[in-house]
Amino acid sequence: MKTILFLFKVSLLILLFGSSCVQPFKSSETSPVNNDQALDGRGPEPEAARLKSSQPEEAGVNSTVLKQIDKIANEAIRKKAAPSITIMVIKDARVVFDKAYGTHTYSDRTPTQTSDIYDLASLTKISATTLAAMRLYELGKLDLDANVGLYLTEARNTNKNRIRVRDLLLHEAGLVPQIPFHLRMSPRDYSRDSSSAYPTKVSDNYFLRKGYFREVMWPGMLNSPISDQGKYAYSDLSMYILKEIVERQSGQKLENYVQEHFYQPLGMLHTGFNPLNRFTVGQIIPTENDVVFRKSLLRGYVHDEGAALAGGVSGHAGLFSNAGDLGVLFQMLINRGNYNGKNYFKPETVDLFTTKQSPLSRRGLGFDRWDPNSKSGFPSKLASPQTYGHTGFTGTCVWVDPKYNLIYIFLSNRVHPNRSDKLIQMNIRGRIQDVIYEAIAKNKQ
Repeated sequence: MKTILFLFKVSLLILLFGSSCVQPFKSSETSPVNNDQALDGRGPEPEAARLKSSQPEEAGVNSTVLKQIDKIANEAIRKKAAPSITIMVIKDARVVFDKAYGTHTYSDRTPTQTSDIYDLASLTKISATTLAAMRLYELGKLDLDANVGLYLTEARNTNKNRIRVRDLLLHEAGLVPQIPFHLRMSPRDYSRDSSSAYPTKVSDNYFLRKGYFREVMWPGMLNSPISDQGKYAYSDLSMYILKEIVERQSGQKLENYVQEHFYQPLGMLHTGFNPLNRFTVGQIIPTENDVVFRKSLLRGYVHDEGAALAGGVSGHAGLFSNAGDLGVLFQMLINRGNYNGKNYFKPETVDLFTTKQSPLSRRGLGFDRWDPNSKSGFPSKLASPQTYGHTGFTGTCVWVDPKYNLIYIFLSNRVHPNRSDKLIQMNIRGRIQDVIYEAIAKNKQ
């Protein structure tokens, strides 16, 4: 009965999220009353802004200017920067733009729907792992200035022992960017068939031997070199380590913790790790045709090789979602922790993690931010210095601008059929974000 009810809710949400520009926006569930009150003992605040759809002008956005998004998105698809794109724009808690472009792949002509599910890549960092860390911080279970060795006993005799949790979140721990474990596999590490000895499904016809993460990957990370500690150096290893800390301090697996405390109460039915456990293949946008490692089209399996070898759940990658769910999640953050009358965070916690926290870089704690010296073109040069968010390798981004009460969500599969940089070279994400700010400015004239 629970399965039937869940599938009914999923079907209902798909109907609510069509592929037209603006659809009636409804959360897929009503957020429950916060029975444990807020984490700081306060009762629920007056209902904070909850998403609803509207015409752009109702939120102070010029709809004529906004239509330029179509031209840029279609250019990206025509020039094969990505076969599938979904874009959502939220202003003043109003969904003023919600549109899908292209097809699932260049050969599969199935039109993209706004409800389709994407591999978020590094958006996992701020949509899962950092959220869990924020909650544990509020509960007094995570000290940002404590050393890693306090929480992970196996790290105490390694060079990771004295790294602060704060340094992990700021990418100032001196860790290597990543370790390509998938290029170090031996024939005994994997099998084409599932068995008790090879239980971890990495992709179709690829099963990993039992204990591979604990016996190979985790020791490899703990014993990896450190250099330039105290300087900004982006590293995925920081979020592998933070995930381990989150799970030890919460007593739950990361995927279960974020489902229980965020996705379920927010009604985010399309969000989670290992989506093939809950959704059909047709609901999920494919990523790369992996001819090197897994030798198959990746659809519902995480694109990142390290996250795949970790069973599809990692602190830096593995989360799948759609634009509608992300809109709810980041509206909660732009509301400074409250959504539909439920307090998920104290306002000061959101402020702490999303504002600039280091003299060495633009970063917040876990969150990327507006960069005054950025040559990448995103976030937009028109964004305010308050802007925070992140990008993802698969061609995704979320940028939140509190000054304008604005959320910009861009999802794509730019790594299909292989890893192309066209989306970056053409600055598609930044140009679309420029249009959004121009539409706001035009409406003020």
